[in-house]
Amino acid sequence: MALLTLGLSHHSAPVETRERLAFTEAEIPEALIRLRGLSGVSEAAILSTCNRTEIFAVASLDHEVRLLDWWQRERQAPAGTIAAHTYVLRDRGTVKHSLRVASGLDSMVLGEPQILGQMKTAFALAQGVKSLGPVLYRLFQHSFSVAKLVRSETEIGAHPVSIAYAAVQMAHHIFSDLRNQSVLLIGAGETIQLLARHLKTSGVGRIVVANRSLEKAQALATSLGGYAISLAEIATHLPEADVVISCTAARGFILGKEPVAHALARRRRKPVLMIDLAVPRDLDPAISTLEDVYLYTLDDLKAVIAGNMKVRENAAKQAEALVEDHATQFERWLESRDAGVTIRRLRDQARISRDDVLEKAARKLANGESPAAVMAFVADTLTNKLLHAPSKALRSADVVEQSQLMDAAERLFDLPPLEP
Repeated sequence: MALLTLGLSHHSAPVETRERLAFTEAEIPEALIRLRGLSGVSEAAILSTCNRTEIFAVASLDHEVRLLDWWQRERQAPAGTIAAHTYVLRDRGTVKHSLRVASGLDSMVLGEPQILGQMKTAFALAQGVKSLGPVLYRLFQHSFSVAKLVRSETEIGAHPVSIAYAAVQMAHHIFSDLRNQSVLLIGAGETIQLLARHLKTSGVGRIVVANRSLEKAQALATSLGGYAISLAEIATHLPEADVVISCTAARGFILGKEPVAHALARRRRKPVLMIDLAVPRDLDPAISTLEDVYLYTLDDLKAVIAGNMKVRENAAKQAEALVEDHATQFERWLESRDAGVTIRRLRDQARISRDDVLEKAARKLANGESPAAVMAFVADTLTNKLLHAPSKALRSADVVEQSQLMDAAERLFDLPPLEP
């Protein structure tokens, strides 16, 4: 049996292919049941996100092609679609890849933490349909532990590397607690929507959305529990805003120096953070000459992100070393499961039991007990010792595990068939 990964990701496939071959969360449980039904597949899990779909399996050595065919049938994909974009990993390759993915080292955005949660969902779905066995169960748990270690011992995720998240982090630097702050968002496009979600997660006190289309502003504000205004109303609401973030497609400034100066006077020198993410700019650069205003542009954030990415790249080198070490640890555990090793351990344990029984038998003979009685003692005691552990395991197992153990016992002990 081999530990396999068959997958495609943003490294190997365009978005159209990734969408075509992905599984939704609702589809995965039934797909896993069908996958486990394939002959030679003893364990399986599926990880599927917008950037990757990967099948983890413990299967017979020659099963790569069969698994690819299964995947193609499941997605009803044209012949050759999957093979052209997939990678196949075995044993250590699968282990190392799993640790790297969980740690964010294989992500489109280096060090992003969302993938760990997505892996935990994949693990839970597989557990729910009992498609995990001892190897994949341990691999996922090992991956989660290593990901936690990477985040605690390196700075892989310590610094924001997206414009939206960097803007929110900048707000945190100016105002340590956003729960008491009011934010004015100018625009309602994708960048502002992403920012708004980050701000909502951060627990910001109040969000006001201003947009040329009041309908779009209302749609975004409603999803945030905020308030919508038109662009013409900005000056009225500006004195209440502790943070102003603008990103529109306007030609010309949305906000000039004068209305900001009036707002500052009404705020009584209370500081304001203003972030201009638009190209061309929405906020007049002259605003930066006003006291108590912190004005940042898209270029300022890009410079911060470039520095943060450099920190992450350096941290990634440390993380890769941790992954190598822990992949080796898991590989040793896999090797310890080798049949030859297990057979030796069984024999060693049997010898210990034998020696213990023989020592007791020798004492009985020395005390004058008859050889026949001692021989019976040896036979009964040694039989009980050797069969105690498997008998206990069979009795204490649940229904599914008991069925598997019974099948294994029949093969291991070459039991005669039951009489009809």
